[in-house]
Amino acid sequence: MPFWAIMLIVIVILAGVLVALYFLGKKAEKKQAEQQEQMEAIKQTVSMLIIDKKKMRLKDAGLPQMVIDQTPKLMRRTKMPIVKAKVGPRIMTLVCDGAIFDQIPVKKEVKATVSGIYITGVRGIRGSLETQTKKKKKGFWGKLLDKARGND
Repeated sequence: MPFWAIMLIVIVILAGVLVALYFLGKKAEKKQAEQQEQMEAIKQTVSMLIIDKKKMRLKDAGLPQMVIDQTPKLMRRTKMPIVKAKVGPRIMTLVCDGAIFDQIPVKKEVKATVSGIYITGVRGIRGSLETQTKKKKKGFWGKLLDKARGND
């Protein structure tokens, strides 16, 4: 078989894959917009005391079995931002938006925008929120580079 025929077959297959990915992306985008609209419709502001926050797997977080069953299989294995908070007299386990996870203070009272068991926004009750800035650990190459520069 000549080289140009093989290249033509490869190009046709790549074009087919790109078209399929385009349509799957459009479908996923519509689904996400619909879910975002539903979350905006049922959101409510709640005052809560944050007890603890961690990134952990869903099955280790203590969420109801129904929630774990409804999540996609790939998301069950990934670590998600989980917040344990006291809402009124009850202690609840909530899932947090990854963008605001660092803003949530531990052992402080906040007003949070909650949609079901998902925290979408947070603001302080008394004053502003102090964001926790963790120092990023240096890896092997970062330490070696500091030694070479003499920045012990």
